[in-house]
Amino acid sequence: MTSETDSLQIVLITGMSGSGKSVALHALEDAGFFCVDNLPPELFLPFVALQKMHQTKRVAIAMDVRTASSLPLVPEQLATLRTQGVVVKSLFLDATTGTLVRRYSETRRKHPLSQFASDPAPHDQRRALVDAIELERELLADLRENAHVIDTSIIRPSQLQGYVKSLISASGEQLTLVFESFAFKRGVPSDADYVFDVRMLPNPHYEPELRHLTGRDRPVADFLEQQADVALMLAHIQQFLNHWLEALARDHRSYVTVAIGCTGGQHRSVYLVEKLAGLFGDKWMTLMRHRELEASLLLLE
Repeated sequence: MTSETDSLQIVLITGMSGSGKSVALHALEDAGFFCVDNLPPELFLPFVALQKMHQTKRVAIAMDVRTASSLPLVPEQLATLRTQGVVVKSLFLDATTGTLVRRYSETRRKHPLSQFASDPAPHDQRRALVDAIELERELLADLRENAHVIDTSIIRPSQLQGYVKSLISASGEQLTLVFESFAFKRGVPSDADYVFDVRMLPNPHYEPELRHLTGRDRPVADFLEQQADVALMLAHIQQFLNHWLEALARDHRSYVTVAIGCTGGQHRSVYLVEKLAGLFGDKWMTLMRHRELEASLLLLE
């Protein structure tokens, strides 16, 4: 039987314009992938055949809405490659419309679909940009549905690079669980498959000696482990996932993202993500993200 390391591995990167596809592609290039940007879907299968002939092992390909008319070909092409033994991972980068508008405004770049959007009054350039973004969402909806989504709205480029590298390092032969902590005050991650709100649990923030620590620190863990409701919440989430993960795996899901949110993303959600990753790590490939903690660490560097 051919192992994953012996097979051609392809990472397909799609997503919204301005969501960070070039950052993701550079991360894969740093990881040793042969990278191609803006490959037309009509050339996808011939290109893969060429890489097989050259015995290339790892390839990353970015496609975007500039080839919108032929993007409907891609899902069937991916299915064909999988039947040929190619290991395929599909990543979709997304961001909120407000974030994308801000990024385009800062860079003064033109959206690739701006000529197809509605034609408002000349002074309403923001409305034209929003229309182009919403049109792009419609055109990419099928690709998003069949990919692992990464929400780049409030993460830094270095965080995105780390996320991409961790995802492609996970085995493609089994379902990968991604546990992510976040702060509700900064928005719910749009890449989450399941979201659990733990803001009703006792908050270490109100304990002066714990306020400046995180859910990774032993004193915070000790505090939370003394709370009956915390143990009950952990048991309920574990029970839910134990019941449904096998069904998700049978449905050929490659990734499932479980987001745990509290007020600040520092204590309760972090603690529960750490505990859940430990509980499920023996049976499933697991990854952890701490959105707010990782952003704070980057600010300190």
